[in-house]
Amino acid sequence: MTEKKGLFLSLEGVDGAGKSTHIPFMADYIQQAGIPVVITREPGGTELGEGLRELLLHQPMHLKTETLLMFAARNEHIETVIQPALNAGKWVLCDRFSDASYAYQGGGRQLGATAIEILEHWVHPDLQPDRTWLFDLPLAVAAQRLQSGRVLDRFEKEQEAFFYRTQRFYHQRAQAQPERFICIDSSQSVQQIQTQLQHQLEALILSWKNV
Repeated sequence: MTEKKGLFLSLEGVDGAGKSTHIPFMADYIQQAGIPVVITREPGGTELGEGLRELLLHQPMHLKTETLLMFAARNEHIETVIQPALNAGKWVLCDRFSDASYAYQGGGRQLGATAIEILEHWVHPDLQPDRTWLFDLPLAVAAQRLQSGRVLDRFEKEQEAFFYRTQRFYHQRAQAQPERFICIDSSQSVQQIQTQLQHQLEALILSWKNV
């Protein structure tokens, strides 16, 4: 087992941005480079987290309750999945992490950043993604993509103003941490996006292997 710590990669974006579409491609590319990878998601990633996910996506609740449950699921996720995988030299590819709490609860739900910062520093003071891809596109396009006939969860059913605030917080996070964030124009074709992802992953793999 390698002593080198793995990399923690996250994908973010408003509902309808299409980020989840690219996770299998990214995981396959990493694995082809000979690096073991763990695919996971938030909320969820553990048996407990998946149970909380169902509540969070479908059960109405107070904003504080929603935020605390998000971080409860995240703590379990970090302790039982993410940190052990990183310690074992595996890469972790996570569909959403704490940036989503800043964007959705802090921005969309208008809780603000302060409470999120307190919970973040309590739950994972020394852990942040090594690289975060922010899939960005016009909100009208995202909304159109959600109209695919499937049943929407309570976040996906929110009004445009909610997603405007959520997207604005995402942009603020990306602007504040340009060394971590990679912004992707997800209104492009899947092939165009995956060509960019391939180049970005190739550079990341080379850098990691040469450390």
